[in-house]
Amino acid sequence: MYSTSGQIQKPISIVDLAGMKRSREKITCLTAYDASFARVLDNAGIDIVLVGDSLGSVIQGRDSTVPVTMDDMVYHTKCVSNGCSRAFIVADLPFVSYSSPGRAVTNAARLMQQGNARMVKLEGGRQRAEIVKTLVSEGIPVCAHLGLLPQSINQLGSYRVQGKDSKTARLILEDALILEEAGVSLLVLECIPTVLADEITQALNIPTIGIGAGANCDGQVLVLYDMLGISIGGSPKFSKNFMPDTGAVMDAVKAYAAAVRQGDFPRDEHSF
Repeated sequence: MYSTSGQIQKPISIVDLAGMKRSREKITCLTAYDASFARVLDNAGIDIVLVGDSLGSVIQGRDSTVPVTMDDMVYHTKCVSNGCSRAFIVADLPFVSYSSPGRAVTNAARLMQQGNARMVKLEGGRQRAEIVKTLVSEGIPVCAHLGLLPQSINQLGSYRVQGKDSKTARLILEDALILEEAGVSLLVLECIPTVLADEITQALNIPTIGIGAGANCDGQVLVLYDMLGISIGGSPKFSKNFMPDTGAVMDAVKAYAAAVRQGDFPRDEHSF
């Protein structure tokens, strides 16, 4: 892939993402589920493309991510990998696909070998530490996910902000530190107060990627369909529709990337 100056751009690596945190260069991330959108994101300079199990909602029309299967994730990850040459591809391990270390390794290997993912993502805190250690010992890079955990919606009862009181905030911070010690290389923070996200980001050496977690995370992620204003049922408070001011998908994605890098997104109205 070539930059606007004509120079070849090498694929982004974990080392590059860690360096962006150290240099305080904001990391941009969006979801994608097919080759065409993945190519747009790649050409627009998005750093991380997340193949999210959010495809259950935006692609399949489900009311949660729970029904998404490993076959779904492998298929869509492969499609996305066919559209990317520069962006770092992270793929979700779906519901109950990492219920044991052995199962996690088997399914993560599918995402990497068949889907060409560069990293896998799982939800949960300290209870996932041994699974993370096992994955990392097998050479599988891991992204963790704390705060609002969509795969646990049947336990949570509704999608709501997490870590609002001092006790739960402390537990989330502790989980982040435990997961970093276990070997995760990236951490998504979803729907937590800005103050807590800032504290976690400052406490960790690994990059944090926020979604509804304020502007002080090392990077930001949105569901692509939300930032294009085409999600079924509308977009959440923490998202922003970049299409009205741009009028084209590529321009909207570029506007999102620029807003994140310049600190213009998210603003207070997109945070908790």
